Amino acid sequence: MTAARLSPRGLAAATAAFTIWGLFPLYLHSLSAVPAIEVIAHRVTWSCLFLLAWMLARGELGRLTVTLTRPPLLARLMLTALLISCNWLVYVWSVTHGHVVDTSLGYYINPLMNVVLGVLVLRERLNRAQWTAVALAAIAVLYLVVRAGRPPWIAGTLAVSFSLYGLLRKVISVDALPGLATETLLLMPLTLAYLGWCQVAGNGALTHAGPGVAALLIGSGLVTAIPLFLFAYGARALPYSTVGVLQYIAPSLQLMCGVWFFHESFGPTMAAGFALLWAALLIYAVDGWRRTRTA
Repeated sequence: MTAARLSPRGLAAATAAFTIWGLFPLYLHSLSAVPAIEVIAHRVTWSCLFLLAWMLARGELGRLTVTLTRPPLLARLMLTALLISCNWLVYVWSVTHGHVVDTSLGYYINPLMNVVLGVLVLRERLNRAQWTAVALAAIAVLYLVVRAGRPPWIAGTLAVSFSLYGLLRKVISVDALPGLATETLLLMPLTLAYLGWCQVAGNGALTHAGPGVAALLIGSGLVTAIPLFLFAYGARALPYSTVGVLQYIAPSLQLMCGVWFFHESFGPTMAAGFALLWAALLIYAVDGWRRTRTA
């Protein structure tokens, strides 16, 4: 991987996406009273509506039609839609149940998996500094897992689901916007059926939890669609190992949210493990800066 292959627009898009995701716990915390699966249903539904409106305004609905008429492509996008839905569900449940630090660990593991997938599947090559950072981060993750004394199911689920999602979206031959719109559109029948059932049962948050919660549920479509689109664009424009480096932005911000805003436990032994992860990130950052300056 060389600096010459780094796309400035892709770099900016991916950085913005991970920053939004890193601060997302602050948004979701206000929806703690809403069941996680209902939050996900609203995220999918409103994301789809916003994306369709966006494509209509840009005169790009024809691109969506082309995607919908290709069954093999639809099958692949259904798989990515299920992966991202699983990721969202575990993430929302974790944030609203006081496990923000655990989610940050999952997204610290995630870049390691991206780097490995980039090397094994996409045949990308890493230099010595990058391999050193990967090894250091792997040691840190292993230390944190042993320290916890239990399987890190939250972190593991988040890392695996999002790494596979990112890899598939990189290799599927569909642009970011129509691909994301198709993913949400494929899930819409399920989410609309569930939300309809909630309303009939009299416990739908959209009409029974107050205007503030309703506005947040509707707004979740925007704060879901925008970073996903930015991520999909960045993942296609950058080497996958570079995407793995940038993803440290999100868990770092999530960790700060969990400790500073939600006062979750973060003692010295846990801090030592995270310090190793930060050291790995520093090695990556310095190496990337040197290669960019040389280019």
